[in-house]
Amino acid sequence: MKSLTRLALPVALALGLSACASNSFKADVSRFAVPLPAPQGQTFAVVAEDPKLAGGLEFATYANSVAEELTQIGYTRVATPESADMLVRFDYRVDNGRERVRTDFNGVGYNRWGPWGGWGGGFGAWGFGFNDPFFGGPEVRSYTVYTSGVDVKIDRVADGQRLFEGKAEAVSRSNRLPRLVPNLVDALFTGFPGNSGETVRITIRDDEKTVRPAD
Repeated sequence: MKSLTRLALPVALALGLSACASNSFKADVSRFAVPLPAPQGQTFAVVAEDPKLAGGLEFATYANSVAEELTQIGYTRVATPESADMLVRFDYRVDNGRERVRTDFNGVGYNRWGPWGGWGGGFGAWGFGFNDPFFGGPEVRSYTVYTSGVDVKIDRVADGQRLFEGKAEAVSRSNRLPRLVPNLVDALFTGFPGNSGETVRITIRDDEKTVRPAD
C-alpha cells in the first residue's frame, strides 16, 4: 500500500501541474519607451499599422482591447486621429503553424513530458508513469503549433515623436485570433510601459477572454 501511495503522489502532482498549465497563457514581451509623463487624460486613437486592415470590423474589434488597456491606465480614447494627442498603431498576426512531435513514455521514474523547464526553475520537463512491458512502448504523437503576435507603436501627434514600441508573441496550439489577440494585448500591457529594451516572459490567466464587438 505504501509503495502504491508513493507512486500515486507523483502522478497526481503531474496531473495537477498539467491542469494549472492549461489555465495560463505565456507570451514573450519586448518593449521600448521614452520616459512617459503620468497619464492625465491625454487623448489617443487606435489606427491600423497595415492599411489593408483599416476600416475592417475585425480590426476594430481587436482595437477595442488595446483601447480598454490604455483607458484603464488613464488615457482617453477619441474617435478620430485628427483630434488625438497620441496615435496608437496596432497590428496582429498568426502564422500557418508548424508540426511538433511529442513522445510520451509510460515509464517508471522521470520521462520527458513537455516544455515546462526543469525542477530547478519551476515545474517541468518530466512526466510520470509505469514502465511495464505489459503497457507497451512510448507513444509518439504529432501536432501543430502556431506563433501569434501583436505590435503596438505610440506616437505623439504634435511632433511625431515615437513614445513607445512593444510586441508580444506566443506559441500555442490555437490559431484562433479572437482568443489569442486579447491575451496578447493583456500580456503586452502588463506592467506598462515596462523597462525599455527588456524582453520578459509574461504569464496571465487564460480565462477565455472575449473581445468587445466593434463600435
